[in-house]
Amino acid sequence: MAEGEYKGSSAEELAAKKRGDRIAAGVDQSVLFPRRGSVLMTAGRLVLTDWGGSGDLTLRPGQVVGVERKFTDLYGRFVGGLLDSGKPLILETTAAGKIYLLVNHKTFMETTDNKKWEKLINQWRAGGR
Repeated sequence: MAEGEYKGSSAEELAAKKRGDRIAAGVDQSVLFPRRGSVLMTAGRLVLTDWGGSGDLTLRPGQVVGVERKFTDLYGRFVGGLLDSGKPLILETTAAGKIYLLVNHKTFMETTDNKKWEKLINQWRAGGR
């Protein structure tokens, strides 16, 4: 159905970052988003490959209880490049808690496909209930 590349972090990982990490993230987002892999969406699954030590994170529609795209205290406008396209995609899940994603992130322009993926995931959730 859809696929892309992600940079990701749990809310807990973002909260643990120090001030120096946040300053460095103004140059390189990878400081805040240590997880990387492919994001794959099929009719029944959303898979984040290489999510953690245990491998892929596979989510079913009912396990994603919230989807939003906004700047927060953990990932603010300054770090995200000031633009609407820099807002992180935030998934509230029953399996992994709150996770922050940058899908198809372009470093130089600080843009993502998060707006597109927010819509796709909301449609996927609605079809899976």
